[in-house]
Parts: sequence; C-alpha cells; structure tokens
Amino acid sequence: MIIFWKSERKNFFGTRWYSSLLSLLFLSGCGANQCPAGAGQSMRVYDLYFGRSVSGRGEVTDKEWRDFRNEIVTPALPNGYTVLDGQGAWLNPRSRSTIAEATKVLRVAMPDTAESQSIVNRIRGAWQRRFHQYVVGMTVQTACGSFSPSEAP
Repeated sequence: MIIFWKSERKNFFGTRWYSSLLSLLFLSGCGANQCPAGAGQSMRVYDLYFGRSVSGRGEVTDKEWRDFRNEIVTPALPNGYTVLDGQGAWLNPRSRSTIAEATKVLRVAMPDTAESQSIVNRIRGAWQRRFHQYVVGMTVQTACGSFSPSEAP
C-alpha cells in the first residue's frame, strides 16, 4: 500500500520532511503479517520434502527414517512437527521419463526468525549428508497460528 500525504502545514521541519515522516510512519506496518484477534501469532510454516531414493542402493528404510527423526529432527524441533507420507515425481531431463520416489513431508510452524530458518536448514543438510541427496526441497509460507493453551478459546 502506498500512501501519499500532502501537508500544507509549515512547521519547524518543513513541509516536505513532515510529509515524508508521516508517510514512513504509515508504511512501517505494511508488509507485516497482522493476525486477527484470536488467530494466534505470525509465523512461518515450513514444508520439507525428504526423498527416500538413494542412488546405488535401495530406499531409505522406515528404521533409517525413524533414527533420523529421533536423532536429528525431534531434538531440533522439540515443540512438535507433523510428518506425512508422500510420493514425489519429476521429469528426468536425459531420459524424458517420469521418476517417482517415496517421500516424507515434514511440516513445522515456527516463529519468523533467522534462527528458525537456520534450524530448518540444519535438518535439510543433515539429511543430504546422511543419505547422499542432492537437495531437500522446501516451501515456506507465512501464516497465523496458535499452539499455546493460553491462546485457546
């Protein structure tokens, strides 16, 4: 939102400076996610896509996933997260055929901070190193959310 403010008021600071200051004050809240009353706090929702195919061997087993979850994910996200089973697919550019693999989708809502992003990236990097993956896909959304009993109706 852009607000144009024209002031004819002359004061110590001058018309142009005064108008600019007022515009800046109005715009300072733009872009911030304002959550309505009762809708919780502004946060980021991260979805991570862990492909289970490993080149040169079989899929990551359920036990390997549980070990990774228990050793890496839960200590990094002690306040909770959700894991869904999925099926990922993409087009192989060389063979032009569809490649599909089992996928674990991890969803977590966290405060919108640099530390949250760092935690998520450490989890992604740990999977990539442990299972020799090229990348762990990620999508990020801004949302309002509540996970606190004090915010429950």
